[in-house]
Formats: sequence, structure tokens, C-alpha cells
Amino acid sequence: MKSFTGKTLRWEWREGIIELTLDREPANEIGLAMLGELEKFVSAFGKLVPETSVCIISSARKQGFSAGADLRELYHTAALLSKARRLSGVRNFLKRIHAVMNAIDAAPFVTIAAVHGVCFGGGFELALACDIIVADKMARFAFPELRLGLIPGFGGIPRLKRDLGNAFVRELLLTGRSVNAARAQAVGLVAQLAAEGEAMRIAQATAAQIVKFDAVARAAAKKFIKPVPRAELRREVDLFCKLFTRPAVMAALKKFVEDFGPMPYLP
Repeated sequence: MKSFTGKTLRWEWREGIIELTLDREPANEIGLAMLGELEKFVSAFGKLVPETSVCIISSARKQGFSAGADLRELYHTAALLSKARRLSGVRNFLKRIHAVMNAIDAAPFVTIAAVHGVCFGGGFELALACDIIVADKMARFAFPELRLGLIPGFGGIPRLKRDLGNAFVRELLLTGRSVNAARAQAVGLVAQLAAEGEAMRIAQATAAQIVKFDAVARAAAKKFIKPVPRAELRREVDLFCKLFTRPAVMAALKKFVEDFGPMPYLP
């Protein structure tokens, strides 16, 4: 399937490059609908891989790349369930999103996240599954999950630890504060810093360079330099589920849902 248009995202293949565009109001929150369409995307890899060198993931939303998990959907779904069923549902969702993130992480083609605006929580974790992050100067990155009594659950911490020093990882996780694109580049998170609104253009120029190289060597190099931290990812799921069972988490989610500010996801 070389092109697809769904309710939350779309993709198009041309000349060895897939452009996957997230497009769900208001800020590309990742809920069941987007998860289903991301699963459709990774299920197409078998047919796309032989002809694909690069995948660029970007956003059509003005607010940014992605504000993270759909916390309103999570709260309203969880509130209707018993504690046992709530935990089972969360674990199943995490299992599915981890399968998607791992498929993107381990894809034999190069993946580039073209980031602008907010790149928080689960959206940040999606960007971290990519090989290269290109960000415009107004992009901001954050893991605000601790204010909900949780940790990132889509694989972000193991992947961030794989790529960066622990000091920055601890600061980002434990303070919940966002960092700007310049700081993110300085610590090695962002590969290329673009002018405002130029991240996609820079990502496309980078993709044009990558398609010139031998596919077998490229896949081997990626596998060598970027192993998927599967054991740590499994431990992350277990810890997230353990934290999620606490009443304090449902109380924090309720408070978030009742915040009708313009951007309640901002730390």
C-alpha cells in the first residue's frame, strides 16, 4: 500500500521515500484511532521495504508534532472499568504501541522525524523511535508524565538512554520541564536544527542524500549502531502499569481532563 489517507494520519510513497503525516485535531494526540492507523502503516512495511530508503514522519497540525497520548480518551475509558479491567486495557494498549514503535525503530530504511512545535510525551517517544530528528528552532521537547504520577510508557526512556547521557535523561524526566530545540541539539538529541517552518524541507534534503546509498549496507549499519533495548522496554511497561493502578493517577487524569485551557499539555 503506497498511499493511505485515514482519520488521523496519511502516507504517500514516491521515489523511495515515504512521507507519513500525522493529522489529528487538536495536536496529534495518540489514542486508539491513531494507534490503529499506525498499526496499518507498519503492517505495510513488508511491501514497502524493498523499494523504500527513507521514511519522514511529520505533522500537519499547527500546534506541533504531537502533544502525546490522548489522556482524555484514557481517562474516560479507564473511568468506566473496574481496576482489573482498567489495568488489562492499559497493558494491551501499551503492548500494541510498543509493537509499532519497535517496528519503526528497527525498520531497515532510515526514519526521520521532522519536528515543529510541541513534541511531548508519547509524541516525543515516537520521534525517539526515529533514526534522525530534524527540528525547527521553535520545537520543544518534554516528558510531563510525572505530574500525572506516571512515567513515559511508549518506550521513551530506554530509547533516550540509548542515545544520550543519563544526566540529561534524568533532568528531562524528573523535572518535567520542556527544552528548546537549540538545547536538544546541543545534547545530541536533535541532529539538525532548522529555521522556523523549515524542518520538513531539511528532512527532505536529508532523505535525498540517504537514497543514494546501498540498501543492504544502510540496513546493516542501522542495526549495528541502533539496537532496540527490548528488555528495558518490557520493564518500562511493567512499571507504568504498576504506577497506573494508584488512585492518585486517576485523580491527576481527572484534573487534566477538566482543564479547559488552550494547551493543558504544556508542563
